[in-house]
Amino acid sequence: MERGAYPTAGTDSVLARLRAKLPEFTGALRRVAEQVLTDPSGASRATIVELAERSRTSPATITRFCRAVGFEGYADLRLAIAGETGRAARSAGWVVDIGREIEPGDPLERVLGQIMAADTRAMQDTAAMTDLVEVERAADAIAAADRVDIYGASGSALVGAEMQFSLHRIGIAAWSWPDVHNGLASAALLSAGDVALGISHSGQTRETIEMVAEAGSRGAITVALTSFPRSPLADVADVVLTTATQATTFRPDSLSARHPQLVVLDLLYIAVAQRTHERAHAAFQRTAQAVAGHRLREVV
Repeated sequence: MERGAYPTAGTDSVLARLRAKLPEFTGALRRVAEQVLTDPSGASRATIVELAERSRTSPATITRFCRAVGFEGYADLRLAIAGETGRAARSAGWVVDIGREIEPGDPLERVLGQIMAADTRAMQDTAAMTDLVEVERAADAIAAADRVDIYGASGSALVGAEMQFSLHRIGIAAWSWPDVHNGLASAALLSAGDVALGISHSGQTRETIEMVAEAGSRGAITVALTSFPRSPLADVADVVLTTATQATTFRPDSLSARHPQLVVLDLLYIAVAQRTHERAHAAFQRTAQAVAGHRLREVV
C-alpha cells in the first residue's frame, strides 16, 4: 500500500478513517466530517439534504465529501456508517455511550463502562486499519538491525520505553530517547543497518520529527507510529504504522492513543520475536535467570 494511503472503503472503520483524515479537511468539508463524527447514528439516518443543513453546507458538498473519503456517493457512506454503528450497538450495550461526556457526578460504574467502550472500540478500529505489510517491513528491519533507537515525547515516551524494554529482553539492542538533545546525538551516530522508531499520536511533535529525520539522513530505516498517516512525522518515515483513537472526557486523543499504540507495538514486537526465535528464546532464559534471585520465594 502506498505510504499515507487508506484501505479501500468498506474494509476498515469509516469513523476511524474520518478521524484520521480530519486535519486534512478545511471549511465546508471539515464541517461535514465533524457533524458525522459528532453524531454518526444521526448521520446514518439523515437524508443528504438533512446532513447538509446540519453541517451548514450543501448537498453538492456532501457528495464531494463522500468521494474524498472513498465512497461513490452519499448512499454508500450512509450505509457504511449505519452498518458500523449497528455492529457497535449489538456487540455491547454500553458501546452506545461512546462520545458521551463524563460528568463530575457520574458513578464509577458508568465511567468504567465508558472507558472500556472507548478503548475497545479504538483498539478494534486500529486492528481494522493496520497495514500488516508495513508491520512486516518494520519487523524485518528491526530483526536485522544492529541498533534500534526509539523517540517520543511525553506520553509517547512512556510507550516508547515499554517497546524498548520488550525488545531489550529478547536481545535486540534498543534505546529509548525522550530527551531531544540526547536523541539527536544518538540519531547522528546511526547508519545503514540501524532502525529509528518515532512515536507521536498527532505526528506533529517537532522534537520527534527532528530525531527521526536526523536518523534517516544517516541511512537508518525510519518507522513512524501515528494516528495521522499524512502528518509531518509520516512524511519523514520509510514505514508508517497507524492507530485509531476514541477520546473521552479528561482523556483527549493524545492520552486515548496509548492503548492502540501498545497494540500495534505489541504486534511489531511479536513479529520481531518470531524472526529471531532462537536468539529471543535464549535471551529470555538468560534475563529471567539474572533477576530470579530478586523475587520472593513462595511461602508453603
